[in-house]
Amino acid sequence: MNTVKKTIVGLTGGIGSGKSAAAKIFLALGVEVIDADALAREVVELGQPALSDIAAHFGDGILTTEGNLDRAALRSIVFSNPEHKSWLEGLLHPLIAELLQRRLDATKSPYAILESPLLLETEQHKLVQRVLVIDADEETQIARALRRDGGDEKTIRSIIASQINRDERVQRADDLVPNEASLEQLKVNIEALHSKYMEMVTE
Repeated sequence: MNTVKKTIVGLTGGIGSGKSAAAKIFLALGVEVIDADALAREVVELGQPALSDIAAHFGDGILTTEGNLDRAALRSIVFSNPEHKSWLEGLLHPLIAELLQRRLDATKSPYAILESPLLLETEQHKLVQRVLVIDADEETQIARALRRDGGDEKTIRSIIASQINRDERVQRADDLVPNEASLEQLKVNIEALHSKYMEMVTE
């Protein structure tokens, strides 16, 4: 039985860079993807202790009429106030990290992907053996995020400003995929990386 530590590739990039599209391509190739954003939503679901803590801190106005977290309202608050953002991260990051580790340990594919917009801003980078960055310039990021999520440009620029500097993100990449072109080109690049990763884990 193979007892070598499973290879985990951290997939990251700024908002609107195309990391989710890249993750879907890996999924189609049979690679298990653990989505840190999905787990971040899971830990604040109705009935979870973290949701009660958030409501106690920010007030019930942060909840929908059904009692769920109003993520848009929370996002507008935390990205305009560093102290609120710091408090929220202190609450959620340890919970997310614990859940991430459990899900990564349970993966069965030859290697796994940890998809996370905050891979390099948090301790999550310690869970991976390689860092894959999907890169796009800021104007492309904004255009894609507006098209995908709606919202306003000011909030998106605040999110970009809160994330790690693009140059630093690129410098810390083991693998870098520019994503200014078509989805088809992204697919070609991800398939090439998949072949590289499969060679690495079967050596």
